Amino acid sequence: NIIDTPGHADFGGEVERVLKMVNGVVLLVDAFEGPMPQTKFVLKKAFDLKLPVIVCINKVDRPEARVEDVMDEVIDLFIELGAQEDQLDCPFVFASAKEGTATLELGGDAVDMDKLFDTVVSQIPAPEGDMEAPLQVLISTIDYNDYTGRIGIGKIDRGRIIAGQEAVITNILRPGEVEKVKINKVYEFEGLNRVEVAEATVGSIIAITGVTNIHIGDTICPVDTPEPLPFVKISEPTLAMTFSVNNSPFAGTEGKFITSRQIRSRLYKELQTDVGLLVEDTDSTDAFKVSGRGELHLSVLIENMRREGYEFQVSKPEVLYKTVDGKKLEPMEKVTIDVGNEFMGIVIEKLGQRKGEMITMSESNGGYARVEFIIPARGLIGYRQEFMTDTKGNGILNAVFHDYAPFKGEIPKRQDGSIIVFETGETTTYGLHAAQERGILFVGAGVPVYSGMIVGSTPKGLDIEVNVCRKKAQSNVRASGSDESLKLSPPKNMSLEEALEFIEDDELIEVTPLNFRVRKKILDSTKRYRSKK
Repeated sequence: NIIDTPGHADFGGEVERVLKMVNGVVLLVDAFEGPMPQTKFVLKKAFDLKLPVIVCINKVDRPEARVEDVMDEVIDLFIELGAQEDQLDCPFVFASAKEGTATLELGGDAVDMDKLFDTVVSQIPAPEGDMEAPLQVLISTIDYNDYTGRIGIGKIDRGRIIAGQEAVITNILRPGEVEKVKINKVYEFEGLNRVEVAEATVGSIIAITGVTNIHIGDTICPVDTPEPLPFVKISEPTLAMTFSVNNSPFAGTEGKFITSRQIRSRLYKELQTDVGLLVEDTDSTDAFKVSGRGELHLSVLIENMRREGYEFQVSKPEVLYKTVDGKKLEPMEKVTIDVGNEFMGIVIEKLGQRKGEMITMSESNGGYARVEFIIPARGLIGYRQEFMTDTKGNGILNAVFHDYAPFKGEIPKRQDGSIIVFETGETTTYGLHAAQERGILFVGAGVPVYSGMIVGSTPKGLDIEVNVCRKKAQSNVRASGSDESLKLSPPKNMSLEEALEFIEDDELIEVTPLNFRVRKKILDSTKRYRSKK
């Protein structure tokens, strides 16, 4: 079996559980970028489990590839992470996935991927375990479907499992507790498909059905020998946002599922498969607090719900703090940035303003530099788009969870103010032309808008209200071609991630299957003004 580990830090706990199911790893490294922060994270876990490693350097056909430098960086990383001597002596494979070729020698003739597959066969050992010993299966991940319910997926550490057999579930975190169950069906994996089997033995990665109360970290054992296996703790959420019923003037016009009951049901259903998610009811029946491991984790959920036809609102992400011995702690991220030397000054300045602390800085070939920071997780909210603007799209930013540390103090808020719609209607070229002189617009002409909706940002830092639906006053006097001369700049179409980074505490994102709209929490301008007093 080949198992792909998630590359993003938001899914770090899954990486550790996946590595428990494998007998070796192929470490994929970009021939230009070299080892990334997540490379370090995954590799350290592989070394801790004493797994053999094959290094595959991909994209060797890129003009800017620096293969020999990257090989040195990989070896340096191995040494830094405390690799054993046999792990340092790992094979290197040079590949181009685009061309579908791999070779064991840099610059050697490559016609297909056989060299990579041959290396896997020769270097990765077969699973070990006693087939005649009592059964042990550690559940590493959970799937779900409406027909069979919860599906436990894990690797058989020892013994054999038979469809229909009696067993018990135990967990190392709940010693002494056992639950008697019956294994309904057993599946093995062939490619991307699940194939039902009568029995499976040591080393097989299996899926089982029929156990309704199964969770990650549970061990399936025979009734007479309940011996739980140790497992990797599920990562705690570090970020939360509020999902609520859409109450804008356009509510219910674009979505299929719009009620609080439907939204609540969908969020709680997500808990069946996403163990890193936390959903809590709030004082309001129309709002739910959803906590996850980062912006990406939560934005994937929002995007999936949107595509399924759900319509709702989400608030600005907020960091989850801890209190230990009376001290307020906050989650910190380790940020690695690769950027041209000419942009390094502005990057260091901006991260410094966000309470970032630089720990290393090094120069590489081609006028690029790599810099590493430890920064509060809240300092990165809203920074990625700013980073892309500052570096003219040429920078690479990666972040992984580092640790909890004492609260670093207040961080300056967004510099830009919002351009807010004054009245409900449809945007006009005439109204937008006047508004675009105040900042950057998010909408074009002919778009339905409502009072309190945000249609742009202004660099002055203060919110302004504009009438983007204004029509030119009618008169008998017409200057030839004057209406045609009004030119609008192309609007900035914000993605979900950009919108999440843009909004402030008093703003929301309206999510529908067709649109993302940014709006004020309080739509009425008079009430909004009073609330600020």
